[in-house]
Amino acid sequence: MPGDGEREAGLRLQLPEDWAPAVTPGRTLELSIENAVYLALRHNRSLSVEQLRPLITGTFEATERALFDPVFFAEASVGRERVVRQLEEVGQVDLITTDRDLLEAGARQRFPTGTEVELSLRSVRSDSTRVEEEQFSARAGITLTQALLRGARVESNLARLRQAELDTLASEYELRGFAEALVADVEQTYWEYVLADRRTEIFAEALAVAEQQLSETRSRIAVGQRPETEETAALAEVALRRQGLINARAQKAAARMRLLQLINPAGADWNTEIVLEDTPEPMTFPLDPVDLHVRLSHQLRPELNEARIRARRGELEVIRTRQGLLPRLDLFITLGESGYASAFGRAWRDLDGPGYDYRLGLRFEVPFGNRAAQAESRRARLTRQQSLEAVANLAQLTALDVQTAWLETERTREQISATRVTRELQEEVLRAEQARFRVGTGTALALAQAQRDLLESQLEEVEAVIRHRQALADLYRQSGTLLMRRGIAAPGDEEVVL
Repeated sequence: MPGDGEREAGLRLQLPEDWAPAVTPGRTLELSIENAVYLALRHNRSLSVEQLRPLITGTFEATERALFDPVFFAEASVGRERVVRQLEEVGQVDLITTDRDLLEAGARQRFPTGTEVELSLRSVRSDSTRVEEEQFSARAGITLTQALLRGARVESNLARLRQAELDTLASEYELRGFAEALVADVEQTYWEYVLADRRTEIFAEALAVAEQQLSETRSRIAVGQRPETEETAALAEVALRRQGLINARAQKAAARMRLLQLINPAGADWNTEIVLEDTPEPMTFPLDPVDLHVRLSHQLRPELNEARIRARRGELEVIRTRQGLLPRLDLFITLGESGYASAFGRAWRDLDGPGYDYRLGLRFEVPFGNRAAQAESRRARLTRQQSLEAVANLAQLTALDVQTAWLETERTREQISATRVTRELQEEVLRAEQARFRVGTGTALALAQAQRDLLESQLEEVEAVIRHRQALADLYRQSGTLLMRRGIAAPGDEEVVL
């Protein structure tokens, strides 16, 4: 198993270094979509919180592994005992006082085989009023206890450790899912900001055109070429365009703050301006078949792999609780060598003498009914069945999510060419209305409507390009391939097989 330092280094996401943004002095941040993703994966506070979760979960592995660590024990005690005996034969009372000092030390260790071994050394000094000299005893012993029924299976004794390892692995897949969702969120927000910026430009251009049209209408009214009622339509168009520009600027500001919160660049604040480096260029390449995306999602979707790990954890719980149905039957063996003398050192040298002790036996225990263990085992089996059903359900929902995302991506791809044709036709309509207005056969209202239709088609074309980019990012996230397609290395990139 990797050490803590290796695991901590492994949880750090590996990013292409050329994605790092150039440092620009002042309150302006020049940003491409790669720069935005880089900053988010380096500085996003929510991701920093999630990156600690696998490290915290990994500490439970050490806790479970510690159950098989050797334990050193020691005891030192002093005591006195006074016994009163009635000597009826002589009609006297005999008082016996005994001082007893004990020193004991040793080590014990449990093994996954259900074996427990204990080694001990013990020295006792006793001084009694019944004898003239102090007495010392020494003992060196070993005790071996072996489970024969409950606790005898290695896989059962290691179940909690394996579960802790699976919990750590599951948290790594959870981290990958969070990172993938964060990258998708950054890309979606970046393109929302691009869209809001382009909308602002389009509304500003439309307002300038409307104001120019108002000026031209007033000039024609002044020379009698147009009735005064035409000015109202032109004023309404200017007011409408100004209203749209106000809304577009507010949406741009909100998208900018949302993007800043996600990428959390060092030294920036809420007033930092973002200069966009990417433009909404159409991407009309054909999509891979939807079946391919579904297969990839079943292999790589972090949520699905995490659910499989939880199901494997449930299998270990079934193994662990099954042992509780068995009665406890332990074999124990104790062997010891003892020495006795009137001095401490002589007592230890006497260990190779005739003094010894041993015990050999069986220890049996079974609760009547054993209802608690039966309930725990049944709960483990039902929970495992539930987790398997959850995996199957999640696989079905994943396939649905992928197919829905694929359809949306295909729809937006087709919308790009459709909205472009609509915008080109609306430009022709506007030119025709402008020509009619100049020669006096058209009206300001018809011209304003043509301008309005062109504005809507321009917005729809830009939105179709942006929505296609966003739909692609969502499709890759639903299929579990977004990080791979962006060249980002993260833990949890392997399929989990039940």
